[in-house]
Amino acid sequence: MGRKKSLARQKVHDLKEHVKEIIHNVKGIHPAFGKDLTFGQKCADNLSRWAGSWVFILSLIIILIVWIILNVQAVRYHWDPYPFILLNFVLSMIAAFQAPVILMSANRQAERDRINAQYDYAVNRKAEREIKDMQKDFEIVKSLIKEAHVHILKQKPKKRKKRKSSKKK
Repeated sequence: MGRKKSLARQKVHDLKEHVKEIIHNVKGIHPAFGKDLTFGQKCADNLSRWAGSWVFILSLIIILIVWIILNVQAVRYHWDPYPFILLNFVLSMIAAFQAPVILMSANRQAERDRINAQYDYAVNRKAEREIKDMQKDFEIVKSLIKEAHVHILKQKPKKRKKRKSSKKK
């Protein structure tokens, strides 16, 4: 029985080590791709991270408010009068450059997610096989226990001598 437990523990340990090998096969290499990220890919990821942060959103709001206040309150020179065409152009340019870079980063993230899902699936399948093997081993142990129980019951029990009770009536 102790041998079966140690075998099951060894199988679980081997499964964990196999998963670690799959995910972290070489240091410094992205585990999902198996290759280094290029400079452009790193820039795209950093830009996506920055553009999606609250710091970026709040700083952009502050810049927009300052831009509008300076143009409305300017006494002599309005570099961008009321319809704020220049501001609209600047915001359109930012959106035009950010959108494809963010999409590249999102596509790479989707690819990483697909690969991670494949890893998860492989690990789950292996765990399922291990559980089935353990269930088979458990069934074998149960049948051995039943056989031992039947064998013990088949043996003739020794007759015990009756003791006389010392109680007086």
